[in-house]
Amino acid sequence: MCKVLVTGGGGYVGSHCVLELIEAGFCPVVIDNFSNAVPGEGGVPESLRRIEKILNTSVEFQQLDLLDRAGLEDVFRKHAFTAVMHFAGLKAVGESVEQPLRYYRVNLTGTMNLLEVMQAHGVHNIVFSSSATVYGDPRHLPIDEGHPAGGCTNPYGKTKFFIEEMIRDQCRARKEWNAVLLRYFNPIGAHSSGEIGEDPQGIPNNLMPYVAQVAIGRREHLNVFGNDYNTPDGTGVRDYIHVVDLAKGHIAALRKLQGSCGCKVYNLGTGTGYSVLQMVAAMEKASGRKVPYRIGQRRSGDIASCYADPRLAERELGWKAVFGLDKMCIIWTWQPNLICSSKLA
Repeated sequence: MCKVLVTGGGGYVGSHCVLELIEAGFCPVVIDNFSNAVPGEGGVPESLRRIEKILNTSVEFQQLDLLDRAGLEDVFRKHAFTAVMHFAGLKAVGESVEQPLRYYRVNLTGTMNLLEVMQAHGVHNIVFSSSATVYGDPRHLPIDEGHPAGGCTNPYGKTKFFIEEMIRDQCRARKEWNAVLLRYFNPIGAHSSGEIGEDPQGIPNNLMPYVAQVAIGRREHLNVFGNDYNTPDGTGVRDYIHVVDLAKGHIAALRKLQGSCGCKVYNLGTGTGYSVLQMVAAMEKASGRKVPYRIGQRRSGDIASCYADPRLAERELGWKAVFGLDKMCIIWTWQPNLICSSKLA
């Protein structure tokens, strides 16, 4: 069975990918420093505990920060990995504008450590969790992979772009390396079991977990950052993708690596953009509850519209998003389960 190292595998997207890896016959080994994951019993992320329950299996986990180079070396000495899925990193756009040096130190130095340790231990295959933020303010819509990248509007996006460049350069220098860089858009939703989903620690930075928390009464209202964008209703438009679709895209990318693909880039999105107010209306319909909101000032680093052209992934990976907006808003079923049990990442 192929062993895959999953960095940041206790968080929202990472944990869903761990579940899909197991179901696809891979053996994930997870490392996480709990910056976006909540500890469960025995010092293991609660999300992984629930995956073990869903699949009636065990998941190997070690608490580790990628800035701990020695600890990372120990993990690679203990396991013979065939590939790495790299999710670990800080990820809030607004916070990155306020704390740029922290984002550069954690995201870039951590990834540099990972790539160097991979090279030292002969592990040459990586799937990188990149982001549509690398495209910056779109020059055209929908955004395809040929759209210029690097004109990022915030430090978070810049770290994703710099990491992409680091991986590209390594693939050029070392022909045995293979990488798939997945530029994904806005993951939302939860696993159909209702056992794992997104519930960030503190105030949510992403729209839908905040909307869901307002719907169940955990927060009084939603703050909408700007209603004067050049969009149909003035609020920001984004391409929202179900997290399970996204996780399955990572499995498709992992299989692509097995064909010695070199360095490839793919968008993972639906190709459809929805505004903030459209998402609020969708959640109200799914939950049967009103979601009060207040219009505020634009948030630094945000753009008006961003949605994907995902056709390349369909052609070359055989992957296509299948869940629609109704299924994405099943996040509503996840929230009550979370309130009745424990706080999860």
